Amino acid sequence: MNFLYRYDSPIGPLTMESDGESLIGLWFDGQKFNEAREDKYLPVFSATARWLDLYFGGAQPDFTPPISLRDSEFRREVWNLLLAIPYGETTTYGELAAQIAKARGMAKMSAQAIGGAVGHNPVPIIVPCHRVVGKNGTLTGYGGGLEKKKFLLALESRNRK
Repeated sequence: MNFLYRYDSPIGPLTMESDGESLIGLWFDGQKFNEAREDKYLPVFSATARWLDLYFGGAQPDFTPPISLRDSEFRREVWNLLLAIPYGETTTYGELAAQIAKARGMAKMSAQAIGGAVGHNPVPIIVPCHRVVGKNGTLTGYGGGLEKKKFLLALESRNRK
């Protein structure tokens, strides 16, 4: 059974989902259909709320709550690259594609394939998919909406050390 917990953020309510041990989902209201799950407060929700409080308070959290990224090897590979994007910085889909291609010994990788993996990130904000922008720094889609992406990037830009 999976468990849910709601968190009120400055950019709207977030729902956390856990398998009882790790965070397996985080989404904005209206972003994902909620199947019937049990509401229960767990230690992982406490750790995630602490991380989000620090983040939205303008600090760069120095820990990551327990997360479990479950999906294909390719998507997990992309999400691990997202975790490596420094706070307050951005990268492009093309740059991520080049990193994956190099790691796999390929001549090139489709930026669209990277976009598909980024778009399926189950734990946005903590796995910072908002730090991925289009060619020449253009803002592209974000599951929570472009206004939320702009907010997150501006928050990090203001508080970058």
